[in-house]
Amino acid sequence: MKPIDRTLRVLFGIALAGAALAAAALAYYAWSGLEIGPAPIQFSLKAGSGLRGAAQQMTRAGVLARPEPFVILARLLGQAGNVKAGNYEIVPPLTHYQLLKKITQGDVTMVSVKFVEGWTFRQMRRALDENPAVKHETKDLSDAEILKRLNIGTSSPEGWFFPDTYYFDEGTSDLAILRRAYRLMQTYLAAQWAQRAANLPYANPYEALILASIVEKETGKAEERALVAAVFVNRLRRGMRLQADPTVIYGMSEAFDGNIRKRDLTADTPYNTYTREGLPPTPIAMPGMASLIAALNPSDSDVLYFVSKGDGSSYFSRTQGEHERAVAKYQRSGRH
Repeated sequence: MKPIDRTLRVLFGIALAGAALAAAALAYYAWSGLEIGPAPIQFSLKAGSGLRGAAQQMTRAGVLARPEPFVILARLLGQAGNVKAGNYEIVPPLTHYQLLKKITQGDVTMVSVKFVEGWTFRQMRRALDENPAVKHETKDLSDAEILKRLNIGTSSPEGWFFPDTYYFDEGTSDLAILRRAYRLMQTYLAAQWAQRAANLPYANPYEALILASIVEKETGKAEERALVAAVFVNRLRRGMRLQADPTVIYGMSEAFDGNIRKRDLTADTPYNTYTREGLPPTPIAMPGMASLIAALNPSDSDVLYFVSKGDGSSYFSRTQGEHERAVAKYQRSGRH
């Protein structure tokens, strides 16, 4: 055999072996499970998304580890042009091939429930109870019983569920939806706690969650969240009372009629931050991502007061005198 023939045979053999290995690797990838943990995860594919765009969206949502292998799999199976937009829910275990079938067959979730930033747990429960597509398993349960069913070891459910729009298949249990919202809040809180600013006056992530809930209720304009957080962080550092009206209102519960009066500010409850120092015992609402970020990365400012200007924004002050002048100018009833 001529040397050139021998070389060609070797190269051909190498090529065949390489192709076999590539095919084996692709088959292994196709039937390997998604690494998303036990919790259901939801994501949306935007209208007009091509294969690569869809793969990138799923990677950002935490469904795929990397977009490239999924793109190769879809192209080799002739599914590159069949991706369908919509809202999807992934319930493990699920393989990459099953995910591809799901998004090319348009196996979308058609119903949803929305939990709004700043809602209380009572409002969350009402939204679930009033949703006809939900399987109602919590309607007659107390808050404590719901926490027990969800294996959540806290005394209060307030603030522990992330506000978002949750897509689900009709007949999904309200407990399953709450479990997703709880896990999402834990994930986001842990991530933001890991990136927190230095020397914050929180003993643990739960205290940050409490302050984030106050920031959520106190902020009129989104761009002021970090400054609102700075006011409360600076007050905690100095041992000043927070004097936050929303905590007082939360402590009043059903007694609140839409107006807060001087007698309400002096009536002592665990949530009255005019009569008690430090943080209230629990969050007062569901904080969204922006409020979590603000509470853990407040503005680098020495402001201690703020008062509403009447247009949704606030005036921030560093001294009592400056604050009193702002109150006189903008809102005689301002109390912060």
